Amino acid sequence: MSKIKRLSAGNRQKLKQISTATVATFLFKKGLKNQFIQDVVPLKKGRPTMVGEAFTLRYIPAREDLNGIEVFKNPKHPQRVAVETCPEGAVLVIDSRKNPRAASAGSILITRLMVRGAAGIVTDGGFRDSAEITDLPFSSYHNRPSAPTNLTLHQAMDINVPIGCGDVAVFPGDIILGDDDGVMVIPYHLVDEVIEESTKMTLFEEFVLEQVQKGKTIVGLYPLTDDAIKSDFEIWKKSR
Repeated sequence: MSKIKRLSAGNRQKLKQISTATVATFLFKKGLKNQFIQDVVPLKKGRPTMVGEAFTLRYIPAREDLNGIEVFKNPKHPQRVAVETCPEGAVLVIDSRKNPRAASAGSILITRLMVRGAAGIVTDGGFRDSAEITDLPFSSYHNRPSAPTNLTLHQAMDINVPIGCGDVAVFPGDIILGDDDGVMVIPYHLVDEVIEESTKMTLFEEFVLEQVQKGKTIVGLYPLTDDAIKSDFEIWKKSR
């Protein structure tokens, strides 16, 4: 297992003020077009933005002679180890091969993650006990509910290795940002740029929305090409 890099408390808090949509636009400008995890949604909307370092778990197709129910008795079972070793503040990201027909985890394991201080959990598969998970004060993202145990289709193999989740490459230590729209994967080395530029973008979009609500046309405003509006924006920023 590779050791993951950690966010500073300041950067963690700053990222919580930025939307996945804004980050997606910034990363697109950097040439990264495929950082939004596909077909994954929050079990409950309206929660605070999820931010944390990626701690990964990889599943492969289950082989029946190696993946019976008794494997859960092994204290070294990768799924159990992942739950017990995911660092505080990190997000457990599970590669379930985009297959939600069997659960990636259930309410007991996810409750354990929450109690241990993880920031959230993401899978491109499904969760069982979805109603109980929805009621937890914990950020959880999946494809859809799924009752069967993961053992019926998934065999847990590796912890904290590069994985694919929802058609996105996720490396240990990547920054996971989740809101009501879904989940973005931010390469760790771009975090400072993401915060700086996305904070500027967020501020500008607040100005734009305020102007649109007042009846202003988006022509010359969004994108900002009108010099007079640029001056108005500078004045507006100073008033903030």
